[in-house]
Amino acid sequence: MNAVSALNDIPLCYCEGCGHRLMHRLLAECIDDLGIRERIVGIAPVGCAVFAYRYFNFDMLEAPHGRPPAAAAAIKRVRPGNIVFTYQGDGDLAAIGLSEIIHAAIRGENISVFFINNATFGMTGGQMAPTTLMGQVTTTTPGGRSDGAPLKVSEIIASLEPPFYVARGALDTGSNVESTKAYIHRALSYQASGKGFTFVEALSACPSDWHKSPADAARWIGSDMIKVFPPGVLLDRGEAA
Repeated sequence: MNAVSALNDIPLCYCEGCGHRLMHRLLAECIDDLGIRERIVGIAPVGCAVFAYRYFNFDMLEAPHGRPPAAAAAIKRVRPGNIVFTYQGDGDLAAIGLSEIIHAAIRGENISVFFINNATFGMTGGQMAPTTLMGQVTTTTPGGRSDGAPLKVSEIIASLEPPFYVARGALDTGSNVESTKAYIHRALSYQASGKGFTFVEALSACPSDWHKSPADAARWIGSDMIKVFPPGVLLDRGEAA
């Protein structure tokens, strides 16, 4: 990786088969393709991607658990010429940070949010998350989740009036990865054009906490997660214009 790439050429700390590896590369490739590396500011989460700032070759900020949207909104308002994104897991965004993301979306903040959904609390040992599927085994649902329902964050965001773009991708097959990259690219492009709040969810594997091989974890995204969280563009106000 050359010195001007958005991704640093250092080993990643993530488990084998973890979707963060792939999502980091897709995000960096989109930033490089758009030629915006020197304008980018990223907000790292609390969770498995807590050290994301090590891997990206641009300015990064670490925010308290669940608070990246507030930090991103503040930076964007102070420095509107920057392109600001948050990178958050389902524990960071959909649990402790749910109010933060809803209010950033409903204010129509001109930021981009990249939401990594692996249906579990990965960093803390694999407990049930808001996105855990019905029947899914976790450390806190050893018999499988039996009550409630998985939280569909993208659908909630897309139902609000202010957001400009909402899409969900999956990191399981080549074609789905290419679609996810296209969603990331469009989200950043819209922000660069001042369109408003953009949100991209990525269904991601957690082989360690799912107790699956990387290959089986990728297959589980396609056989189970996609049924609950269908990929695609949920909202694109640019297409409607």
